Amino acid sequence: MAFLEISHLKKTFGNQTAVHDFTMDIAKGEFITFLGPSGCGKTTILRMLAGFEGASGGSIKFDGRDVTHVPTSQRKIGMVFQSYALFPNMTVAENIGFGLKVAKMPVEQIHARVEEMLKLIGLGHLGGRYPWQMSGGQQQRVALARALAGKPQVLLLDEPLSALDAKIRVSLREEIRAVQRELGITSIFVTHDQEEALSISDRIVVLNEGRVEQIGTSSEVYNFPRTRFVASFVGTLNLLSGVVTDAPSGQLQVCGQTLTTANPMPGAATGQNRALAIRPEAISLEAPVPGRNSLAATVEDVNFLGAVVRIRARVDTAVISLDVFNNPSHALPERGAPVHLGFSFDNLLVLEEAA
Repeated sequence: MAFLEISHLKKTFGNQTAVHDFTMDIAKGEFITFLGPSGCGKTTILRMLAGFEGASGGSIKFDGRDVTHVPTSQRKIGMVFQSYALFPNMTVAENIGFGLKVAKMPVEQIHARVEEMLKLIGLGHLGGRYPWQMSGGQQQRVALARALAGKPQVLLLDEPLSALDAKIRVSLREEIRAVQRELGITSIFVTHDQEEALSISDRIVVLNEGRVEQIGTSSEVYNFPRTRFVASFVGTLNLLSGVVTDAPSGQLQVCGQTLTTANPMPGAATGQNRALAIRPEAISLEAPVPGRNSLAATVEDVNFLGAVVRIRARVDTAVISLDVFNNPSHALPERGAPVHLGFSFDNLLVLEEAA
């Protein structure tokens, strides 16, 4: 049985549906990320899990216990907000121990737990400081420690890094993941940052307009997107339109040239359009060889990006980007040069919807 069971969860605001029939099972100790653009429903789902928003339908169970209509204070959740939400008139230690004090835990136990949390977040020497005396990254560590102090069943993090600069975001997300692994706490992290989601998640839930587009590991979501939205939202992608010529053999025509997929296309009929996708890093400049796809193209632009060089090539009406490593010993093609774009059958993805 899953530790966290979300079944047919729905949320409406008047005539507008913010979340449509969200269902998911989450294992104990899993780190799940809700990923999507603003307004996709990710924070609304998190707030329903926390009890801050009532569900319009469906159910939520924590470890077999139905908490759908249980008050937030009785759900045993820890919450980390985007805005830290620390008490400015309390020291770091007092902020971390505040929930324990409200729960009437003995003073000695509060002190011991606060010391444990300060050590966990690497701020053992700063317990006597006030929030205004600390950096943004340090304040968010304190907010994390406060959320964990009460030993919650589930940790919920609502875009906790969005107010921080890029360098601190990277280091702090790694620290959050390390703490989560050490404690083995079931966690749900909300973000619109795809790199953040890909780097720390056990599984990612990609949301769009209140609906789930795809649930999978970072590798599955990035390498095998199921829909056009996932393909375009997660990473850089080339989207093409193909016409099915031989579904059992996985063959399509793209701009008058034949491409082959790794698998047959069940249910596809000759002449149907299909949406295709391929990552820039999966393409190389190479002469046509048997067993690989090849497209004749013309170089439109070459952009030097340091370790990577991004080349844009035109194939009839389509423009395809490819990334190659910067190698000073290899000459780059010039604008207007004819080239062949090679990639494996496996790297040509057929998306679920038609082109």
